[in-house]
Amino acid sequence: MAEVVMPRLSDSMEEGTILQWLKQPGDEVAIGDELVEIETDKANMAYESDVAGTLSEILVQEGETVAIGTAIAMVGEGDGTERSAAGPVAGDGGALRAGASSTPPSPTPPAEEAVEAPVDPDGNGRPKASPVARRMAKEQGLDLGKLQGSGPGGRIVKADVEKADATGATGFEPGTAATQTGETGFEPATARPPVGSPETAKGQVSFEDLSKLQSTISRRMAESKATAPHFYLEAEVDMSRLVEARAQIKAGAKEGDVVPSFNDMVVKACALALREHPRANGAYRDGRFELYSRVNVGVAVAARDALVVPTVFDADQKNLRQIATDSRALAQRVRDGQITPPELSGATFTVSNLGMFGIDSFAAVINPPQAAILAAGAISERPVVRDGEITTAHLMRVNLACDHRILYGAPAAEFLARIRALLEEPLALAL
Repeated sequence: MAEVVMPRLSDSMEEGTILQWLKQPGDEVAIGDELVEIETDKANMAYESDVAGTLSEILVQEGETVAIGTAIAMVGEGDGTERSAAGPVAGDGGALRAGASSTPPSPTPPAEEAVEAPVDPDGNGRPKASPVARRMAKEQGLDLGKLQGSGPGGRIVKADVEKADATGATGFEPGTAATQTGETGFEPATARPPVGSPETAKGQVSFEDLSKLQSTISRRMAESKATAPHFYLEAEVDMSRLVEARAQIKAGAKEGDVVPSFNDMVVKACALALREHPRANGAYRDGRFELYSRVNVGVAVAARDALVVPTVFDADQKNLRQIATDSRALAQRVRDGQITPPELSGATFTVSNLGMFGIDSFAAVINPPQAAILAAGAISERPVVRDGEITTAHLMRVNLACDHRILYGAPAAEFLARIRALLEEPLALAL
């Protein structure tokens, strides 16, 4: 009998929450099979089993949070006889799955508990869906068993739920929420009663618990502002030549070609500048400077109720199309809830862009322990004076937040000036 313990899925992970068991007691488990979906401090991901056998017992139920190293399940050898000898496992309703054992099943559960959700191709009794899709379906009252998945292996993703919601394909009565209850499928669930006073001067008060990711963001941002002495530098970049260059790239692109966005160009410019300014590509930690040999740029992506920063590794060595391809794939994986902790780790610098929302300028909070973060605003055509005459130019404001413990005023100004020079000379980004 082998223990399956809560794994450490990221360098900062201390505990994890069981979101969904992908195998049930009595199921055969092979090495590499997706066993359980776990919520960490950085992402939700499926954990692949490193042992083979029969899942004999689930020790930690869905929704429970335990520390890393805690036993969450037991896997035995054979075809399920160990489980049947031990009797029904707590939490599975006392009913063995068909074919799991030759031992007679325990007494039949009540009829309302015997309804099973549509079985997925792997036979684990549940529709295959990403954590984001599962939460959205629950909120919108959709029956995942009635949806067609477009993700890998028929997995239901966010877009499938959004499409079903747009067409009104609900599986429940209006006004009810859906709760997944093990092998019993979905049952109507009442909303959580409001906590606190029912009516105040501010109206009715309700409370919402933070996810692991939201808790981590709030803690790290508070620590960053409290411990890293921020200072800010702002510059205005003339993006006119870059706007023209991108228009030419777009006009010459073939069907299916990836056209780099302006944010991809900002990432590339930052990566080249970071290679020339090692302190900006470092961190202050425990009274000393850490300087990194790789230039990995984190790109802030707005996810569902959170801000996630996946990493474009070795951005200084990639061309614009490679950066664009990586960025789009990472952003889509974030929105589908399929991003993994390794893809969220290892960044040495971060770029945050709110220009698509019409924001001209903003000051970002440093992503610790990095030395700096660049905030990019919208590109807009504004009047400028050139050679004594008024004309127009496409301008973008950028704001560099720096940790004064490692990046001082003059070196930081030189670093930002280099980013501006690279953006104003498009040919430099192609090198």
